[in-house]
Amino acid sequence: MGEPRMDHIMQVGLGFWASKTLLSAVEMELFTELAKHPEDLQTLAGRLGLHPRSARDFLDALVALGFLERTDGTYSNTPSTDFFLDKRKPSYIGGMLEMANLRLYPFWNNLATALRTGELQNEAKGGGTSFFAALYADPERLKGFLKAMTGISNGANRVIARKFPWKNYRTAADIGTAQGDLIVQVALANSHISGIGFDLSEVAPIFEDYVAANGLSPQVEFRPGSFFEDSFPKADVVMMGHILHDWNLQEKKLLVGKAFEAVPDGGALIVYESIIDDDRSKNAFGLLMSLNMLIETPGGFDYTSMDCMSWMKEAGFRETRAEHLLGPDSMVIGIK
Repeated sequence: MGEPRMDHIMQVGLGFWASKTLLSAVEMELFTELAKHPEDLQTLAGRLGLHPRSARDFLDALVALGFLERTDGTYSNTPSTDFFLDKRKPSYIGGMLEMANLRLYPFWNNLATALRTGELQNEAKGGGTSFFAALYADPERLKGFLKAMTGISNGANRVIARKFPWKNYRTAADIGTAQGDLIVQVALANSHISGIGFDLSEVAPIFEDYVAANGLSPQVEFRPGSFFEDSFPKADVVMMGHILHDWNLQEKKLLVGKAFEAVPDGGALIVYESIIDDDRSKNAFGLLMSLNMLIETPGGFDYTSMDCMSWMKEAGFRETRAEHLLGPDSMVIGIK
């Protein structure tokens, strides 16, 4: 046993300092500005409208946190912030951070209430309009959200497109497809696969534009529907990425059962998201994501690979396995 230390306690306990500094930089489009060219303190402060009292500390804090580089008084992006936080790049993931800043940050202030009551703490608290209902009613806002989902999922989607044995299959359906990046990456990497994106009808134009931009319109099509009200499209492989954790246990099992009915003998179900490690002690991101589902949904939660494999076996899948993808993301595969 080592000596007691308080540094980790303080780092996590005051972690909102660093979080809000990064989120504010995204809100001000700092990284998009610096992606054009590096700038000195005075120029950058003027561009962003920073007060002289705050500018140097703000920018140097971002240097110390590893989000900016400073050379001879000139600030520039790191390779990661240049790639992921420049709004003009297709790799931009800041949309999710923008949502975290505007929505999740204040909602998480009520985590203790959620822990004691088990009730969500977002816009729907007290009978208000749910976030997703408002989102799907606003085409421009929906487009931005789906683009943000693509940004944070693209890396794992590419791994699935390479790692899964697609040579054994001909068709694939992505359930809750959003902008469609998962099925797009699968089709780009496997030209013999015919793909279907399945989601609510409001998503269709956003999905079709993205598919067309990737030159896949003949190969990948959209099917409108609700995955609770309608049957899943028939396909050799059914995929659900960042879907199951939104729902309670009964709903999770229902969706896994629908996937079982949609695939033929020998067909496969791929479920992926921030799967919690089976010991529930290492994947902090997955566990914190589950707390976020507590904040955001009436009954959603994240789960371990063993949990997911048990639901697949209960539905009738004869073989199951789990494979790590990228960062906190893993996939669980069921074979019928």
